[in-house]
Amino acid sequence: MAVKIRMKRMGRKHRSFFRICATDSRAPRDGRVIEELGTYDPSIPETDARTTLNDERVKYWLGVGAQPSEKVAILIKKYGSDGIRTAEQEAAKAKLTGPKAIPEPGAPTWVFKPKKAEEPAPAAAPAAEAAPAEAAAPAAAAPEQPAAEPTT
Repeated sequence: MAVKIRMKRMGRKHRSFFRICATDSRAPRDGRVIEELGTYDPSIPETDARTTLNDERVKYWLGVGAQPSEKVAILIKKYGSDGIRTAEQEAAKAKLTGPKAIPEPGAPTWVFKPKKAEEPAPAAAPAAEAAPAEAAAPAAAAPEQPAAEPTT
């Protein structure tokens, strides 16, 4: 039996999740597996934290002749026991499992200000401004006398 190490698709539509499995090469992609060796979750924002592998079992299956698929070979090369990005992977996983920093709320950007009741002082101010203007031109125009009404 030819054994391949490949990804088995799980999850739902538009939310993929993969298990890295040792399977018979004749089995369908999502079919029966011999052993599950790890996971790959492409939706995790930290790229280096997306993959988990059981290094001991991956080494065993590679030692007995299992052939990894192209994508799994890249993941093993990066995140396997002798991988080139294992330090970054450990740092990314620690960052994800650590407490989340919550920023200070700061001052509110908008504060409700109730409408003020109209005060008579601001209404009197325009009248006071008009009075000096009338005083500046006292003789320019004489006010008209009201006409007397005829009596019958």
